Amino acid sequence: MPTPAELLLVAIVEMADGHTEAGQRYEDEVLAFLPRHGGSLERRMRATDGPTEVHVIRFASRDGYDAFMVDPERRALRERAGAAAPTTRVIEVRDL
Repeated sequence: MPTPAELLLVAIVEMADGHTEAGQRYEDEVLAFLPRHGGSLERRMRATDGPTEVHVIRFASRDGYDAFMVDPERRALRERAGAAAPTTRVIEVRDL
């Protein structure tokens, strides 16, 4: 159960058409940036059809998440990925 300051997220990651492998490599790289912002990947799942991933991510604070989103290396990586960059929907969740 998260503490009041923690942030628990579910990210639904859709790989760009024709770029599944490149999108997965992008995710491998960007998820490695989580710890520098107090984040951790609790679970990473891939849909049985291949092009969609679901991530459960925890941050120690919302500030950490905000810092992750503007991390210059993350932004540069996304820019380099270009058309292969996945589309991600992030949902803030809580345990029941």
